[in-house]
Amino acid sequence: METELAIGDVTVDVVFKDIKNVHLSVYPPTGRVRVSAPNDMKLETIRLFALSKIGWIKRNQRKIKSQARETPREFLERESHYLWGRRYLLRIEDHYDRSDVLLGHKTIEMNVPKGATLDQKRDLLFDWYRVELREAATPIIAHFEKVLNVEVRRFFIQQMRTKWGSSSPAKRSIRLNLNLARFEQDSLRYVILHEMAHFIVPNHSARFVSILDLHMPGWRIIRDKLNYGPLTEF
Repeated sequence: METELAIGDVTVDVVFKDIKNVHLSVYPPTGRVRVSAPNDMKLETIRLFALSKIGWIKRNQRKIKSQARETPREFLERESHYLWGRRYLLRIEDHYDRSDVLLGHKTIEMNVPKGATLDQKRDLLFDWYRVELREAATPIIAHFEKVLNVEVRRFFIQQMRTKWGSSSPAKRSIRLNLNLARFEQDSLRYVILHEMAHFIVPNHSARFVSILDLHMPGWRIIRDKLNYGPLTEF
């Protein structure tokens, strides 16, 4: 069950779960606040808990909102774009009767029909990122299926504003943020491991953390790079 609490000018998403302890999180890029609470905890108790943490919440929201943020992409000639953590300059050729994207040594070349709109260019590049991400994710998922002894029946790629990934253990499926294609592949490995570990442990308990520690000892550094590095407006 999910609900919302208003603590002054702060909105708190409350999620009731089969857990023993209450957990408070502030998520980039918007500073969204979420409390995961035991199923039997009273809403007033959760409100008092969140109120006692309001200083910590606002400090973290200010930190997130002050992060360096890249300007929205306009899909112009020589605009910077990233693939797997490496910067490329965009080249646009609009005299072809075809639509495709080619990766060069230092460039991403986009071939578009004459008069292509910004939305058409964006969709073309997004589709290319989606293919790159799917090709990179497939062997990583296969690897963690073996070491974790779990099965991923389906995985999805989509644009997500507040999460790098999500999972549905019951359906044996995971979702990956399209923007992961712009970061180093260790970030993709971390998110995949995180979501697949939820097939074994549904919460972020010590047991869950031990799985991450065992299979990716440096995951905390990778997580912090994702959550507190420069934000990008696709």
